Amino acid sequence: MFAARQTFNLFQKRAFSASASQASKVTVLGAAGGIGQPLSLLLKLNPRVSELSLYDIRGGPGVAADLSHINANSTVTGYEPNTEGLHAALKGSEIVLIPAGVPRKPGMTRDDLFNTNASIVRDLAKAVAEASPEAKILVISNPVNSTVPIVSEVFKARGVYNPKRLFGVTTLDVVRASRFISQVQGTDPSAEKVPVVGGHSGVTIVPLLSQSGHASLAGEARDALVNRIQFGGDEVVKAKDGAGSATLSMAMAGARFAESLLRAAQGEKGVIEPTFVDSPLYKDQGIDFFASRVELGANGVEQIHSVGEINEYEQKLLDACLVDLKKNIQKGVDFVKANP
Repeated sequence: MFAARQTFNLFQKRAFSASASQASKVTVLGAAGGIGQPLSLLLKLNPRVSELSLYDIRGGPGVAADLSHINANSTVTGYEPNTEGLHAALKGSEIVLIPAGVPRKPGMTRDDLFNTNASIVRDLAKAVAEASPEAKILVISNPVNSTVPIVSEVFKARGVYNPKRLFGVTTLDVVRASRFISQVQGTDPSAEKVPVVGGHSGVTIVPLLSQSGHASLAGEARDALVNRIQFGGDEVVKAKDGAGSATLSMAMAGARFAESLLRAAQGEKGVIEPTFVDSPLYKDQGIDFFASRVELGANGVEQIHSVGEINEYEQKLLDACLVDLKKNIQKGVDFVKANP
């Protein structure tokens, strides 16, 4: 028991790299859900977060009450599930994370989620645009390839769109790539760096193994690894047997990305994370959003890095990615135009 308590205290102190140097209000929309609860827990443990604001259509105040008992300095407030509560939750937020929506079930693709989650994300984006238009928005709700464009269109319609402050959270793809390649190679996963570009579903996820420390991987081993990285979400959905999707690993990935944004906002230089953003890399092909390594700064996006040199195999993956990604993005744009 003592050892367990000691381990938890060590995590509480070291899970995030530094103490806060300024007040940071972070809001989670969908805080009582499968991703929202563990995400909120991790944010409560982050010393950079001074105020944690939780909202959901049910259960927000209860989650907040539970988390408020943890002996970390941040305050936690849960808001009532109405318009006033939503706006109060958002007001003054530096970062807004959106994990709200329904999870995938066995046999469902991310596109199957679209009709339900598109409306949820659109309505939440409207509230953010009204109550906290300067916040950095982290979209977790799937399908990210379509929900990020939905948020952008909502903000454009209200004249408050800033492409530097809108992010699709693709961090889980990189986390998975690091873990999966370590299992193949027998290495330390925390030391593995595998760039993953493109989007956040299936073939739009393009791991660049040639830019990792294992460029010699080839043949069936490479193909199996790439497939597992691309469809890792399906692995979890199947294993949970209808009880949900990747909630815990996604929460960790969302918390990591929020931490990186806070580090950059508080003055740290050279903070780079993969993320799905309004990107110039493939705009000449009609693709306005793309995930690549992005350097973060005080205002959000500081610099978007190119894909870099890739091999013939990866070029084929990228070509397939761009075909689907263009359709996914357009689907989000069309939804808002048809359902403003």
